[in-house]
Amino acid sequence: MEFIKTTLQGCTLIKNIPQGDERGYFTRTFCANEFKEHGLNTTLAQASYSFSKRSGTVRGLHFQAAPIMEDKLVRCLRGAIFDVMVDIRLNSPTFGQYYSHELSETNNYQLHSVQGFAHGFQTLTDDCVVAYHIAQFYDSNKTSGIRWDDPEIGIVWPQNAVDHSSRDLNLPFLSNIDSNLLINFNRHEL
Repeated sequence: MEFIKTTLQGCTLIKNIPQGDERGYFTRTFCANEFKEHGLNTTLAQASYSFSKRSGTVRGLHFQAAPIMEDKLVRCLRGAIFDVMVDIRLNSPTFGQYYSHELSETNNYQLHSVQGFAHGFQTLTDDCVVAYHIAQFYDSNKTSGIRWDDPEIGIVWPQNAVDHSSRDLNLPFLSNIDSNLLINFNRHEL
C-alpha cells in the first residue's frame, strides 16, 4: 500500500497495489502493521457497506458526534464515487475545508480519516457499492451531519444531485453545529 498525504492533516489517501497474473489479482486493503507505521488507528470495530442505485446520488455529510467520533476507511467496491472528507475539528488550521478524490472499483484508492471529519460522497455511476471500516462502534444517539451544499464549505460536486435522504436535506450548515458535538484539533495525536 502507498500512503499519500492530502491537504488535510488527518486525512490520508491510500493506493492499494494489486499483485496479479492471468487469473486476476489480489490486493490488501488493510494491514495493521502498515497503518500503525503511518500513524493510523489500527482498531476495527465494525465494517459496513452501502448500495446506491442511481448516478448522482449524494450521501452525507455524516459524522458521529463527540466524544465517540469515528476513524473511517472508505473504498468503492462497485462503480465509482466522488468521495469527500470535511475537517470539522475545532481549532484545526483546515477547519471547514474538504478533500475529495474519486474512488472506484478499478483505481484501487481508499480514503482514511481520523476522528473529527464529516464524510460524504456522490455516486458517479449507477449501482455503486461503498465499503467502510470504522474504528469506533456506532451509536445511534450520536448520529449527526452537515448539509451537503453548505456554501461556506463550498464542495464542487461533479454532477447535479438526483437523490438525497430527507434526513440529509434537513441537516444544518457547519456554522450552526453545536460545538459540543465536535472535538478539538490536537496536532500531537497525529
